[in-house]
Amino acid sequence: MYQQDQKQVVIRRADRPGDLGWVVMAHGEAYDQQFGWNTDFEVLVATIVADYGTKHDPAREAGWIAEVNGRRVGCVFLVAGDRPEVAKLRILLVTPEGRGLRLGTHLVEKCITFAREAGYEQVTLWTNDVLTTARKIYRSFGFTLADEERHHSYGHALVGQNWTLDLRTGATDSDS
Repeated sequence: MYQQDQKQVVIRRADRPGDLGWVVMAHGEAYDQQFGWNTDFEVLVATIVADYGTKHDPAREAGWIAEVNGRRVGCVFLVAGDRPEVAKLRILLVTPEGRGLRLGTHLVEKCITFAREAGYEQVTLWTNDVLTTARKIYRSFGFTLADEERHHSYGHALVGQNWTLDLRTGATDSDS
């Protein structure tokens, strides 16, 4: 917990009733308002959250909620990847109400710290090129663009990107 601009900011585990439902709703609303994405995106987020909620391993996977003055304004999850040494950073979001407080940076830092402590060697993530602020955060931690591919999803033509952070040689904290 910390104070910033007369606001009480807390980043905590996503373990309270309503947290998982809020993550789905907040993503659906925020991405519709900002990018005009349809409910296909909300379904993707719901699937990620449902998988996490029903079968996550607390020693290897975690989710966090950012709150400002007791209201949820952000989230991120770290889940196991396809290989035991690889984790995936998923569904980073900071709502307009929480922006400008460096919450995205703090949430990604929580993921990377947890990934190191859980023994992962690499963290990967998938995003889209229109998410410029998130990509700046990822870059600041040492993530590098592995590949990208055009796709049509959520009602739009997009460019999906895969990013990778090697924890054996990656940055230990944010440069920003």
